[in-house]
Amino acid sequence: MSSIDKILPDVQSTPDIRDIVINKVGVKGIVFPITIETLSGINNTVANIDMYVSLPSNVKGTHMSRFLQVLHDFDKPLSFDTLHELMNIMLKRLEADSGYIKIKMPFFIKKTAPISGVKSLMDYQIAFELEAINNKIYFYEEILAPVKSLCPCSKEISKYGAHNQRSHIIIKALLNQSMPVEELIKIAERNASCELWGILKRADEKYVTEKAYENPKFVEDLVRDIAVELNKEPRIKSYELSSENFESIHNHSAYAYIQSNVK
Repeated sequence: MSSIDKILPDVQSTPDIRDIVINKVGVKGIVFPITIETLSGINNTVANIDMYVSLPSNVKGTHMSRFLQVLHDFDKPLSFDTLHELMNIMLKRLEADSGYIKIKMPFFIKKTAPISGVKSLMDYQIAFELEAINNKIYFYEEILAPVKSLCPCSKEISKYGAHNQRSHIIIKALLNQSMPVEELIKIAERNASCELWGILKRADEKYVTEKAYENPKFVEDLVRDIAVELNKEPRIKSYELSSENFESIHNHSAYAYIQSNVK
């Protein structure tokens, strides 16, 4: 603390007489460069970050600048372990009993096209969410994976072809231990009619079209097949799972959602 800070009044720390606890107070929508620990090494990206703590009923305000200071001082790649560390640092720095951190970001995986072997980057949306309550930290990992789905009914009733569409699979898992985001993404992709790639040559397009045709899935099939895998995963304590199919023959989406029981 600088000498001038010591003599300036600290209004936030003054007492409040309204006797009302604030559950979450802090900073929202911080845009910040980060690094993530992944299966392929350290991944650089830019995140949108929310950081909150609880505020006791007798304290007027929190110290907003401290959230940013915590973030600027933390220089470790994000992982299951280091994010727990970040939460504990924030709670100590803000003198809080409970807190919340959410970090949302684009995530890129280099993929190889199925036939041509062309390499390209595929983009996904991921998020890490931590909540500290009663001296326990809950860690959520979320992925949004775009995939391809093809309608079984359309295939069955049509002389040729079947309507198909891009679908967004969202998995939000409460983890017991570290689980790389790539693994959640792969669970979503291998249970779709077909996965997607950034660049496809003609031979690849033929493969994707024919694989989807031979592997039709309703939106209900997508979430149920993914749920079967998630239910077997010991690192996942519970999860929320959804699929939104952006229908090619309707001006609306088909949607399905599953919420698991806590193990």
